[in-house]
Amino acid sequence: MLFEIIKDFPNDIIYEGHVPCISLYQPTYRHSPENNQDPIVFKNLIRKIENSLRLEYQKSDIDSIMKPFYQIEEDKNFWNKTLDGLAILTNSQKCVVYRLQSQVKEFAVAADSFHIKPLIRIFQSVDRYQLLGLSRNEFSLYQGNRYGYQEIELKPGTPRTMTEVLGEEHTGAYQAHRLSGDAGDTGMYYGHGGKKAEIDKDTEKFFRYVDRFILEHYSRPSELPLILVSLKEYHSLFRHVSHNQYLLDRGIDSSYESLETEQLTEKALEIIEPIYLKKIMNLVDSFEAAKANSLGSDDLALVTKAAFENRVKTVFIEADKILPGKISHDSGEIEAGHIQDADCDDLLDDIAELVLKNRGEVVVLPKEQMLGDTGAAAIFRYK
Repeated sequence: MLFEIIKDFPNDIIYEGHVPCISLYQPTYRHSPENNQDPIVFKNLIRKIENSLRLEYQKSDIDSIMKPFYQIEEDKNFWNKTLDGLAILTNSQKCVVYRLQSQVKEFAVAADSFHIKPLIRIFQSVDRYQLLGLSRNEFSLYQGNRYGYQEIELKPGTPRTMTEVLGEEHTGAYQAHRLSGDAGDTGMYYGHGGKKAEIDKDTEKFFRYVDRFILEHYSRPSELPLILVSLKEYHSLFRHVSHNQYLLDRGIDSSYESLETEQLTEKALEIIEPIYLKKIMNLVDSFEAAKANSLGSDDLALVTKAAFENRVKTVFIEADKILPGKISHDSGEIEAGHIQDADCDDLLDDIAELVLKNRGEVVVLPKEQMLGDTGAAAIFRYK
């Protein structure tokens, strides 16, 4: 297969430096008859890319570069598994594909860098969260943002059920505590408090394992807020044994298996939205304080130059604004260009990519929350 379906962002492809860098975004549909049009839209987008490449490349080179797109175009199984959006990043060596649980605008471009602003917006941490779906017998973990969520695939062999976690310690049907006897056995239990006490012990042991596992492998590395989704009767016990500082006080009192995707997303957003808005307010306050001390600006030329010189700590980028142009590789100055040129992309996207490569923070905001009207604003590391 000439392409790889991935879930991680940023992926190494954006750091590799191979050209051309082809970026394709497309809204898709999950069900028929709407999704019958997806391959047709895709075909039109790849024709647009081909037209752009013809300005710089020979036909034989274009055919080689576009092979992954042609394979995807003909792959019926691929189009039967679409979600709400599609993103493809391709260079001369590699092609990665994202199946997205959120809509994206149609966009296709060939340039000397990738268009990653939509992916940054989807994967940025400012509104991301994790959901822990927990029952007495098993757990599942999900990650999402305001656009939706998807299940995190745990490492193969990871214990997920009470039986797998407790092994021989699991009292199971609690037959070990029953009296051995004939058909007249009354089913009496010996032990400390009987059957219910044994069930409670097993549940607590299992919850302690889940808490340690999630904290060590997911909460600490990601530092994302964790929402507990469980029947109300299990919330107090899990919170009593939990040492996870990322576990939110407010959870969802429902069986995670009983909720439809839309219901769970809506309930999660009710919890996350105030946290998201508070983060944005804090970032705005930080920018205003930095600007007052000449450590912040929304002047496009200054922001671009600072990004080029690795002086940007945090950059704010307007989500849907496109500014055709590019950054000079020699001086860091803004150069004019057309979006259809094979070496030209969205200037705002190039700024975001530079900051991301230099391990700065990129925050993509809708127009109504954006700082200034140039499309970019930044907090600098130093003057």
